[in-house]
Amino acid sequence: MTAPVIGFAGMTHLGVNSAAAAAARGYSTVWFDPDRAMVGRLESGEFPVVEPGLVELANTNRERISFTSDATALGRCAVVYIACDVPTDEQGDSDLSSVRRLIDTVSAGLARDAVLVVLCQVPPGFTRALDWPVAQRYYQVETLVFGSAVERALHPERFIVGCADPGVPLPGPYRGFLEAFGCPVLPMRYESAELAKIAINCCLVASVTVANTLAGLSERIGADWNEIVPALRLAEETGSHVELVRASLADSRQRRDWPLRTLHQELLAGHPDAVVAVLGLSYKENTHSTKNSPSLALIRHLGPWPLRVHDPVVPARAAGHPRATGCATALEAATGADALAIMTPWPAYREVSPSDLRRVMRGRVILDPYRVLDGAAARAAGFDYFALGVPVLRAGEKATRA
Repeated sequence: MTAPVIGFAGMTHLGVNSAAAAAARGYSTVWFDPDRAMVGRLESGEFPVVEPGLVELANTNRERISFTSDATALGRCAVVYIACDVPTDEQGDSDLSSVRRLIDTVSAGLARDAVLVVLCQVPPGFTRALDWPVAQRYYQVETLVFGSAVERALHPERFIVGCADPGVPLPGPYRGFLEAFGCPVLPMRYESAELAKIAINCCLVASVTVANTLAGLSERIGADWNEIVPALRLAEETGSHVELVRASLADSRQRRDWPLRTLHQELLAGHPDAVVAVLGLSYKENTHSTKNSPSLALIRHLGPWPLRVHDPVVPARAAGHPRATGCATALEAATGADALAIMTPWPAYREVSPSDLRRVMRGRVILDPYRVLDGAAARAAGFDYFALGVPVLRAGEKATRA
């Protein structure tokens, strides 16, 4: 029996990684995006996202990949995933208009027995309201993580699938495709699956809040809390019990503003000409995405000060700062700076020597939220070293564990 063709609409981080994993599992895939320029770049091997192993995976399975900006090409697909981005505003409210437009564009050319699967995050009730036969309409929870999306797309721990009736077997082509990944398939009502995605985020919020609280305590009592991860926002439209969420958001904002507060306390107050070097612009290492980037959140509040910035993937113009100078290397960015803020823990930054930084920097302040550098080595080189979860290490003070 010939394997069904699987389509992916929306060449986003989610769409590209999911499509590459489908091709790697042996399925012919159609990669659709209405942006012709985007499709042209994909055909030439220029991918819009950065993930370790993504380009190699796509190149290895190139014979099973078809790029197109013509929605009618999806007509030969038995299963089509909707994988566009869902923009959110500063309050975390979702704009679903782009999802609806893409679904309208895609569904117009699909065979009536094709399975339509919403893969992007939507609020409960969205999938049930779509104008597509319920027997061929599903919602699937995505759990990709920036920086390890290829691994998670290839080897998911389970598939959560929203259905009109979870007691009815999934259509053959869709079921066979999911089973090819060798993990459990958990069918449930549309609304349950849509809420499951939000519930996963809620659990992340709770765990991060605990970590942030303990990290703040660690800094004050001399303890050492190893890692802090950004909290995720959860909306509260349903009127549910949201005190935990509000506390999580407040805590997240407090931790997010830590670099700015520290810079002002240590340097910026009273020094209008201070130069700040910022290493990293992306949301996290091994990705191109800048959405919710701690670095950009910091840069937005550094308007009056000249910046020197570097990121291995994201161009300096993404900083959106009128006085930002893009630099070719991390050390070049640090040259002449009064303070250095390492805002994305790219692996390459771990190779930067504090002694080399001491040689090129004018000032002696290093902010390292993710503890990329060796704090003891930074202090020994003559820096005041600030990191989340540990007490300040000041040059000249008696050495303790960093």
